[in-house]
Amino acid sequence: MITIRRSDDRGYTNLGWLDSQHTFSFGDYFDPDHQGFRALRVINEDRVRQGAGFGIHGHRDMEIVSYVLSGSLAHEDSLGNRSILAAGDVQRMTAGSGVRHSESNPSLVEPAHFIQIWILPEREGLEPSYAEAHVSDADKRGRLLALASRRPQNGALEIHQDVDLYATILDSGTSVRHEMHPGRHAWVQVVRGELTINEQKLAGGDGAAVSRESALVLAAKTEAELLLFDLA
Repeated sequence: MITIRRSDDRGYTNLGWLDSQHTFSFGDYFDPDHQGFRALRVINEDRVRQGAGFGIHGHRDMEIVSYVLSGSLAHEDSLGNRSILAAGDVQRMTAGSGVRHSESNPSLVEPAHFIQIWILPEREGLEPSYAEAHVSDADKRGRLLALASRRPQNGALEIHQDVDLYATILDSGTSVRHEMHPGRHAWVQVVRGELTINEQKLAGGDGAAVSRESALVLAAKTEAELLLFDLA
């Protein structure tokens, strides 16, 4: 079963310096029918104006993942981490027992465009931690590249939940297949382009909840980029 969440149906927040589209309920946007999927609680597509950003604020008991689409994202936290991520890079912050951080656009020229993801951790009170991975388009092209996993391999980031997060870039006319093990679910979030998921059409900003499917065939109609979450 595949249930599609269209881009235009997402919630929307405009703060002047921030344009944000919410796949699930977030902040002042509340939709009782879209409050998350399995362990997924937030998928926000954020655009941050040049030189602006989220000031220092706190989180607890959440796995927070950011995937940069264009521009750059500067991170600073109470653990002493400071970094600037570029397009294609991914970061994971385990808020755990409590952490404070800021995320901002360090450029005075180019907006920052990224996807912010919140995942419920497997338990509360984890030790806060931070990790990042620098990923090129070539790494993702034509295959599902693991970005984060509870059982990380080959450079994937460790995430404290039974979730495997993949990214891919597909050239027009190409496809990838993802096998679904019994009892597993998936969420597909399209970053850009047009594709089909088991012959159902998706476009940039669309998402799809997947249950009771034996496999997913993702076939690009144009060059396309997407994230795939394999969830318990």
